[in-house]
Amino acid sequence: MDYFKSHLPEMLEKLAELVNIDSGSRYKAGVDEVGKRLAKEYKELGFQVDVHENKKLGNNLVIRHPEATEPKVLLIAHMDTVFPEGTAKERPFKIKGKHAYGPGVADMKASLINLVYAMKYLKEVTPETLNNVVIILNADEEIGSRTSRKLIEKWAKVVDYALVMEPARKDGSIVSSRRGGGRYIFKVKGKSAHSGVAPKEGISAIEELAHKITKLHKLSDHDKGISVSVGRIEGGKSINIIPDSAVGYVDIRVRNKQQGLELTKQIEKIASVPDVEGTSIDLEGGINRPPMEFNEKNQKLLGIIRAVGERHGIKVKDTHTGGGSDASFPSYLGVATIDGMGPIGDKMHNEGENILIESIPKRALLLAETIRELSS
Repeated sequence: MDYFKSHLPEMLEKLAELVNIDSGSRYKAGVDEVGKRLAKEYKELGFQVDVHENKKLGNNLVIRHPEATEPKVLLIAHMDTVFPEGTAKERPFKIKGKHAYGPGVADMKASLINLVYAMKYLKEVTPETLNNVVIILNADEEIGSRTSRKLIEKWAKVVDYALVMEPARKDGSIVSSRRGGGRYIFKVKGKSAHSGVAPKEGISAIEELAHKITKLHKLSDHDKGISVSVGRIEGGKSINIIPDSAVGYVDIRVRNKQQGLELTKQIEKIASVPDVEGTSIDLEGGINRPPMEFNEKNQKLLGIIRAVGERHGIKVKDTHTGGGSDASFPSYLGVATIDGMGPIGDKMHNEGENILIESIPKRALLLAETIRELSS
């Protein structure tokens, strides 16, 4: 613990630098700047950094030691945030009391710093451990990991364990399971007509969408962890014109694989049969993050992390969360996976997003010693 406590001022200084760089998912320049600064840190530690370039979104980084031919542990962290360009200037990094504030400070720039310093610590204590890790810093987690999912899955097939650097929950819990999720788009076509001159000639796409929304919401079963929500709709050009088009955007969440398969069938069935004669529906989308289930492998990995924590005076609790993350991908492929390995955060994606400063050295130590344990 002394190592990380002594380096805490330096860690906070580097955290401030990252937080004060806007790196919203679609702001490529900012995400790439974060990537460049982190790549420099890892290169100084002797790692090689492979840059997987994207034209519109930020570049993804794969980082490993030149001798890491058969890594055991995959470490996943993302460089993007949910905040638009200009937010860092409006709300720059600041420390107030026991917490540090700023856009993306918890999700997950403090985790990015902890990961670097865990590697620095391991290089001093057991440098051979670095041969057992591969690190993926991706650029688009907040928008579904569109460009990085295949990269994560590629390396997940090589390793035995995956540790994901989302922040620990407010009560300090790490994440042992997550619901899966996806998005659907209902594009409805009808027939336009003037509502006063020729109302009988029109076929309302909005009316059809309304029927579909009611049916979709009835698919939710919150006690079982299934939720279906139409969060946004579009339609119509003028109040006095019967709309010939409407669009509904649907968010779904499931607890396990079987629920996802069944829900997909039900949604496809709803889209296939019109309620308003003369309308048609074009259905797009699907499940883009499989559930991270609390299976036997994940339970065993959680036990290892708890034991490591006990040896260093860190009590490790775990929890389930409904939100998605990159942890879903390795877990779905059968890799033992635990999420929430970053410092303790709160109010993610909001103006008050913050990190508990005293948790930074504790969680860095827990991460580093867990990697050592898994490597041995």
